[in-house]
Amino acid sequence: MEDSIEATIGSPEPRHPLAYRDYRLFWVARFCGVVATLSLVVVLGWQVYDIARSDYGMSRSAAAFQLGILGFVQFVPLFLLTPIAGVVADRYDRRKVAALSVGIDMFVAGGLGLATWSEALSLPLLFALAALHGVARIFFGPAMNSLAPNLVPAKVIPRAIATNSIAWQFASMLGPAVGGMLYAVFPSLPYFVAVGLLAFSALLIVLIKPVRKPEVDLEIHPIQQIKEGLRFVWHDRFLLGAISLDLFAVLLGGVTALLPVFARDILMVGPVGLGWMRAAPAVGAGLVALWFAFRPMENNVGVKMLLAVGVYGLATALFGFSHLFLVSLALLVLLGAADMVSVFVRSSLVQLNTPDAMRGRVSSLSGLAISASNELGELQSGIAAALLGATGAVVFGGAGAILVTVIWAFAFPELKNARTFSPAYRE
Repeated sequence: MEDSIEATIGSPEPRHPLAYRDYRLFWVARFCGVVATLSLVVVLGWQVYDIARSDYGMSRSAAAFQLGILGFVQFVPLFLLTPIAGVVADRYDRRKVAALSVGIDMFVAGGLGLATWSEALSLPLLFALAALHGVARIFFGPAMNSLAPNLVPAKVIPRAIATNSIAWQFASMLGPAVGGMLYAVFPSLPYFVAVGLLAFSALLIVLIKPVRKPEVDLEIHPIQQIKEGLRFVWHDRFLLGAISLDLFAVLLGGVTALLPVFARDILMVGPVGLGWMRAAPAVGAGLVALWFAFRPMENNVGVKMLLAVGVYGLATALFGFSHLFLVSLALLVLLGAADMVSVFVRSSLVQLNTPDAMRGRVSSLSGLAISASNELGELQSGIAAALLGATGAVVFGGAGAILVTVIWAFAFPELKNARTFSPAYRE
């Protein structure tokens, strides 16, 4: 057992991950980091759309397309560097990689804060700093995701994933809402607050005790290691199905990118309302994560994952039709709850069906799929909104997510046949 797992000899190991010191540091660091980055992201999206409309005089459709470009500029570095990030997470100290990534985001937040304060914002500057934020996420995700399983015993991992999701989801509630409200007080304030939270997050990460390094053959060239990770996922139909389901469902059904359009020009609720709309999915997801942290799902996990993705698509389509703010918030809460069920099942099964020496690379590929679905989903949403309008784009995407779920249920029967979270690889 690793030194980081503080189990007392002769007594039963704790069953909850928060009983372990290093996991507590990890949890708080993740919470603070997510609050900071999501408050940053929600203000960034508002500024791109608002500047496009006011300073550049663009139409609603043209400004919505700028939100698609915002997603695309974050995806390009993700696509190019994600396989490398997986190798880095498997070859180097995952704590240091994560802390350095947080440092990059501190620079981004500081730059955005100064540019906002001095009224020097422009679309090219916003896109450039958004791309750098994408670089930070590339290395942060695989390092943190593959670090968590090393902080608790294997049997506690599903509960740790749910508890980790609490940090993510409750921070996802707080971050956008705080970002919107701070922006209403003083436009540069959310960025400067983000700098402080990110600094605290980086400190907590480096305080985690060193963990056992995965058994990776360092004589193997990194390019070969990347190929090994790709080959491992490609030949494991279960992992391929789980990762690709999330990729295509969120690629089509993502609504986040167009929320500034709904907030500014459809629901008329401004940046504060946008903050609440960005937070609403996390409310549903956080409640589900809290439930799973104490009552983990145990049976028929694959079927429940597929049903959850279908509900996610339905809630997305209904949101597109809503013109009432409270109804829209309720649908976003439902959307987030369904997404959390899918994320919990997929994350648990992927972690438990991947050997530790491969977790960094598999996490990076899973992260690439998630990032592709989010960032390319934003581009898809921007293009669809330019052609169909914001409402048509969201309804089309929700219907597409439902169709993907039906196709994957038949194309990958391994998913619906997954009954429990039994680990395929023992530590």
